[in-house]
Amino acid sequence: MSTGPRLPLYIKGTILLLGLFLFVGVLYLAKNIILPFCYAALLAILISPAVHFLEKRRINRALAIGGVLAVAIILIGMVILLLFSQFSLLSDALPQLTLKFDELIAKAVQWTSGYFNISVRKINAWIIETKADMFSNSGAAIGTTLTTIGGVMATVFLTPVYVFMLLFYQPHLVAFAHKVFGSRNGLQVDEIFSETKAIIQSYLVGLFAEFAIIAVLNSAGLLILDIDYAILLGIIGALLNVIPYLGGLIGVMLFMVIALVTKSPVYILYVIGLYSLIQLIDNNYIVPHIVGSKVKLNALISLLAVIAGAALWGIPGMFLSIPMMAIIKLLCDRIDSLKPWGFLLGETTMPKRKAKS
Repeated sequence: MSTGPRLPLYIKGTILLLGLFLFVGVLYLAKNIILPFCYAALLAILISPAVHFLEKRRINRALAIGGVLAVAIILIGMVILLLFSQFSLLSDALPQLTLKFDELIAKAVQWTSGYFNISVRKINAWIIETKADMFSNSGAAIGTTLTTIGGVMATVFLTPVYVFMLLFYQPHLVAFAHKVFGSRNGLQVDEIFSETKAIIQSYLVGLFAEFAIIAVLNSAGLLILDIDYAILLGIIGALLNVIPYLGGLIGVMLFMVIALVTKSPVYILYVIGLYSLIQLIDNNYIVPHIVGSKVKLNALISLLAVIAGAALWGIPGMFLSIPMMAIIKLLCDRIDSLKPWGFLLGETTMPKRKAKS
């Protein structure tokens, strides 16, 4: 039986690259539509057990979804109000912080001038020139900031609508998937749905628990060190900690800057010690026992996913990268032709050495 002409490898590679380029381009151009939908899908999976619980109590489906969604919005709003209250304290003290920062820069200029034998005038001229370049590009920066704020506002308003629609039409969407993949694959479709739901729920619940614990540990540690704005920094550090690998580094740098501006330089060592202790607790107890190992991605793939998510969708893409890669790995593990890719994405299993006789 003839299977038709086989395409050369370079033509297959070209088609694959073109398809990948078009796919990534669509993801980037349609991010204002895709991002709210992705967040809504994760939130819908997270709160679906509560909706099903209310439905079993014979509460109307729409009312159950609306009630659970309202509670979730109230909880998120309380956290946002707490952050804004702390930010208001920081904004009130911003002039004093600016003066202290200028004093630190002046001391750094004096030290650099004496150590490297460079005149203070040249260093100050370079600082002034750098500031001028920054202000000259401020117009583009303001435009980018406004665009980003517009995208965030669209996500904030569209996500609850998407969550409601996804939960309300969940049976319809499941039935559609069964029709697409046929009755012969119905069992496999149900297994993929249930496994995806279980993994995402476990991961998100663990992630929220980790965020709360790290926020408390950060805030308590910074309060013990008498660092200003301890609660605000603790919450921001816990939020950044959700981003694998990169978030923790950004968080500790923020702690160090505030400690340097508001305290003496020795407090930088105290902050590093505090961060090391909290990361030790996080990596050896919180992540293994609370977050769990449901998302079994190796470190290389996780890091690449975070960087790619940031390049494609910015900070929201960094938060979405790990759950989305976990879903992709699950699909690869369930489809025979894609199992090698699932193996590539998964954790490394080192072969055991045979005991010498």
